[in-house]
Amino acid sequence: MADISGNGMEISVKGSVTFPSGFSVTSFADDSDPFDIPEIQIADTAMGVNGDLVSWSTPAPIVFSLSIIPNSEDDKNLAILFEQNRAAKNKKSAKDIVTITGIYPDGSKITLNNGVITNGSVGNSVASAGRLKSKTYTFAFQSKS
Repeated sequence: MADISGNGMEISVKGSVTFPSGFSVTSFADDSDPFDIPEIQIADTAMGVNGDLVSWSTPAPIVFSLSIIPNSEDDKNLAILFEQNRAAKNKKSAKDIVTITGIYPDGSKITLNNGVITNGSVGNSVASAGRLKSKTYTFAFQSKS
């Protein structure tokens, strides 16, 4: 029988400028997927005039989202990384190159390299249930190892 438990997952986040030594993330959300790598399209196809199928490779970034308990230490660190890389008037962006390493409960690893933080929240949102919404931070990476 396969054990597909995700509890016990550990994440390490490094930002080349803001957090060169990195920090651990373990405060995963309960109301959204805490560690999400959606599928990506790696090829495209078309049909020629006479019905011949043609295909070509399509490079695509590896998108990754991390949902965290709001106001946790992990959220505070990710918010710093987000804010330091957010461009705005009269503000210099850190331009961090991000590396994320995930260690699954079975000991296997995934490392996402040459990334940038692309999305995050500038503050806490409140759900209709009266609780703070989990914070989701999204990244795009060039490669994985």
